[in-house]
Amino acid sequence: MTAPGRLQTRALGLALLVLVLDQASKWWIVEHVMQPPRIVEVTGFFNLVLTYNYGVSFGLFSGAAAAWQPWLLSGLALAISLGLLYWLWQLNHWLPALAVGLIVGGAIGNSLDRIFRSERGVVDFLDFHLAGWHWFAFNLADSAIVLGVAGLVWDGLFLQGRGGTVTASGDGREQGES
Repeated sequence: MTAPGRLQTRALGLALLVLVLDQASKWWIVEHVMQPPRIVEVTGFFNLVLTYNYGVSFGLFSGAAAAWQPWLLSGLALAISLGLLYWLWQLNHWLPALAVGLIVGGAIGNSLDRIFRSERGVVDFLDFHLAGWHWFAFNLADSAIVLGVAGLVWDGLFLQGRGGTVTASGDGREQGES
């Protein structure tokens, strides 16, 4: 692996920014806003709450959380992050590189919760709801992961690895090329 280029440096910086903002927001919610724990109504469709996710996405597999589960889930997230970082060094387009940065920062942020918090769960606190139906509570790391995955999907489906270089012809050639 070679030294990081400008693109990789920016992606790593974004990962670090996501990680820092995620951990800072969780600390602020747990230590200040939710003392005592309660529901803070922000708008008619958004609350701040305090929940811990012991499973994976949307609370899957959280019912019978074993003592080893946080370590397994964190190890898996960190292994995927290492694979993404390896892939990052081969990318030469801005959209997939920044998407990888978002995913890695979010994955490491949630893994730190599982490893270092006494609850061994991921802190979730953003609660959107409509007509009595609540979406699963989530956090900034989750948002970064979703945005990163959406960026990779967008790039794969519509830009085909051109990382934001969409041309009028749609085939990767500039107009007028033959």
